[in-house]
Amino acid sequence: MERAEFTELTLLMPCLDEAETLAGCIEQGRRALDELGVAGEIVVADNGSTDGSPAIAERTGARIVHVPERGYGAALLGGIAAARGRYVVMADADASYDFREIGPFLERLRDGADLVMGCRLPSGGGKILTGAMPFLHRWLGNPGLSWLGRVLFGCPVTDFHCGMRGFSREALLGLDVRTTGMEFASEMVIKATFRGLRIVNVPITLHPDGRTRPPHLRTFRDGWRHLRFMLLHSPKGLFLVPGTAALGTGALGFAVLLPGPLRIGGVGLDANTLLVCAFLILTGFQWISFGMSARLYATQHGLIPPDDSSWIQTHLSLERGIVIGGFVGLAGLCLLVYAVYAWSTFGFGPFPAAIGLRLVIPAVTAMALGAQIVLSSFFISMLRLKLRGLQ
Repeated sequence: MERAEFTELTLLMPCLDEAETLAGCIEQGRRALDELGVAGEIVVADNGSTDGSPAIAERTGARIVHVPERGYGAALLGGIAAARGRYVVMADADASYDFREIGPFLERLRDGADLVMGCRLPSGGGKILTGAMPFLHRWLGNPGLSWLGRVLFGCPVTDFHCGMRGFSREALLGLDVRTTGMEFASEMVIKATFRGLRIVNVPITLHPDGRTRPPHLRTFRDGWRHLRFMLLHSPKGLFLVPGTAALGTGALGFAVLLPGPLRIGGVGLDANTLLVCAFLILTGFQWISFGMSARLYATQHGLIPPDDSSWIQTHLSLERGIVIGGFVGLAGLCLLVYAVYAWSTFGFGPFPAAIGLRLVIPAVTAMALGAQIVLSSFFISMLRLKLRGLQ
């Protein structure tokens, strides 16, 4: 008999020392399944509890899955692998989520959604009861990270890190989610977006948790882990966009200042500003180079879709990079030779800055940029060997 014929829905609760609230959550989930008339099960993925939580789960009729590898993501991955349901709705076992709200999740899944995200934030129709979420989480962390997720990945998700969510078990397993810590929540949404899965939102209410001990979540540590994970999965946002902006700003400054000083209102821009523009050009190109390398690496390791780096494969080659870099570097060298010749006309003595710096700064910048282009071409070609073989 197929899995979906006898179990439609698995309620999954990750658990680490939740003895104070676990029984209530299981009872709540059991009543919800009975009221909906769903053929379902309750699975508790225990992550090494020492307070008797596994015994409570068994006594109250849940199926216990022991996951020895520690971590929020590890517990969920173990529970998902053991789930018998066609669909899975997961939520924490600390009484902060109401399992009586699973109906809309199941309804959206039956309608064809692959991932149904709960939304606690009022901006998405959710509700946060007094004392349910710390101030920084409510007004900065969750809204900020959710906004960043939408900007970087185009995720149609209002509450990026809501712990109550439902999904097709088959679709989730196909994402090859790997992180074992809190980043699991981000990876699931990011990969679901990359794979083009159908994602919908359901407003829910967040309740104060029922524990007397401190929560496992640590505001700054786990917030940084989520932010770091999102940035590392978005080479475009982390490298290419700021790099292009820096390179463009530096090039514009060169175009404006090379002919001579410029005065804008009461501000005079001269050789010092030209030197800053040189820094922007070199730094901007380095950013872009890192971005292209990161996109290839991320593609090879399944972090972003293969098509996301196809333009690098099509337009970049070692030979083309050597030619372009060599031409830029040679142009800089010629300009530097000319600068030395101009200096010789002054008897190799004091060289007016108005002349010397406007020759030396672009010359050195071009030489350094040419070297960067050649070296970056070699490095990117080394990365491409794994994808296409020797070019």
